[in-house]
Amino acid sequence: MQERHRLLRRGQKVFDLGCWPGGWLQHAAAQVGPGGRVVGIDRAAIDPPLGLSNVTVLEGDLAEAGTAERLREALGGRADVVLSDAAPKLTGLRDRDRAAEEDLLCVIEALLPALLRPGGDLLLKILDGPEAQEVDRRIRRVFRSAKAVKLKATRKGSSERYLLARGFAGAGSGTRSGAVQSNRAKRGDSTA
Repeated sequence: MQERHRLLRRGQKVFDLGCWPGGWLQHAAAQVGPGGRVVGIDRAAIDPPLGLSNVTVLEGDLAEAGTAERLREALGGRADVVLSDAAPKLTGLRDRDRAAEEDLLCVIEALLPALLRPGGDLLLKILDGPEAQEVDRRIRRVFRSAKAVKLKATRKGSSERYLLARGFAGAGSGTRSGAVQSNRAKRGDSTA
């Protein structure tokens, strides 16, 4: 991905949403170098810790109140790039899994204005499905350009793809902010 799209550059600030087990953190840290900074968050702890001087890892749920503030404080502001390889825990129940994917994407969509600087870039995992497609369309509208890409490591036949979006329009550009109205709210549970 990096060789083909040159998403990460020296000195950048990067968020990794859903950073467990830490592979993307390590890659991003190497690409941004000692002058850059990478902050990741996941519900699961990264164990053993990575021990990289330009990486900070937070434990937490993306849907928790105050998450954007915690991330910005750890990074020192908004990011140049937001990476997300996050995926909900799948149950094998198609409707429930699709709803959980939509919920997670809606949470990330709502966080973008608080996390990504105007002009910034996004790499976001999306599992194909009608619910995810609607969120994909909304996110595409607030970037200068966007396209679907597959990673070399993605297994054949997988519904997994990534949205590579460049040139974020900034806060107030049409992304959801505040409370996320999604299936999670309708069901009264938290799956993100």
